[in-house]
Amino acid sequence: MMKTNNFIIGAALILVSEMFLVLSGMVIRQVSAELPTEMIVFFRNLLGLMLFLPWLVRKGPSVLHTTKLRFHLMRAGVGVTAMTCLFYTWGQLPLAQAALLKQTAPFFTPLVAFWWLKERIRLQVKLAILVGFIGVAFIINPQEAAINIGILIALTGACLGALAKVTVRRMTDTESPQLIVFYFAFFAALLSAIPAWLTGAGLTLIQFGWLVVLAATSTVAQLLLSKAYGMAPAGQLAPYTYGSVAMAALLGWLVWGEVLGLNTLLGILLVSCAGVVAMVGKREPVIKPATDPVL
Repeated sequence: MMKTNNFIIGAALILVSEMFLVLSGMVIRQVSAELPTEMIVFFRNLLGLMLFLPWLVRKGPSVLHTTKLRFHLMRAGVGVTAMTCLFYTWGQLPLAQAALLKQTAPFFTPLVAFWWLKERIRLQVKLAILVGFIGVAFIINPQEAAINIGILIALTGACLGALAKVTVRRMTDTESPQLIVFYFAFFAALLSAIPAWLTGAGLTLIQFGWLVVLAATSTVAQLLLSKAYGMAPAGQLAPYTYGSVAMAALLGWLVWGEVLGLNTLLGILLVSCAGVVAMVGKREPVIKPATDPVL
């Protein structure tokens, strides 16, 4: 009975987390018409870093000790690039399409883990990856005169996001989730400051307010996601992570009148089903939950 209750709570937390993820995407869509993506990424990381200050004051500087600084730096570099790709697609693509393409990361993660960590890929996962990429082909819709560059950027972001997650897996034997997320926020703020400064863009008080909302919604999504994966196995909760696609489709239609074509809808169905199978089918070691930075 307790396991059932934990699963229900975990599934509910996943859905609420995905709702906040879509809200983050809507905020990005709102401000991207006035601010460059580089500026949005920088303030997202800077404000996220500031949220760790109470934790750092409470624990003291000794909590920052690490023997894997190079992996933290690598993860930040990859993660910032993935975040930039994702934020760009939130601003350029239909909301549901952007949400769905972010969820293609489960197809890249087993490939990256096989290449880097030599983890075996099960036949079930191989088939899911194949079906998933067929779904992506429907979304790209090569019959059109030109392929949407935003879709290719979204897929690049998903691939880099998968690499960031495998990097996290490489560190979880010694690093706590809080330390992993702190170093990501710290290095990401430093790395994203340079591109943001080079844009030369100014910032109004209203725009700053939107960025605070973005940091808040993204942080809430991360915290809820981390809490959910502490309640039940990730494989059982996998189907609920695709709730963001349905929410994004509904909100995109209500707010911006976005209507998806038949090819896109078929692609969404294939990718969602394959993504669930890929996440359920892989055998992962039990690790401490770490939040997803690429939100």
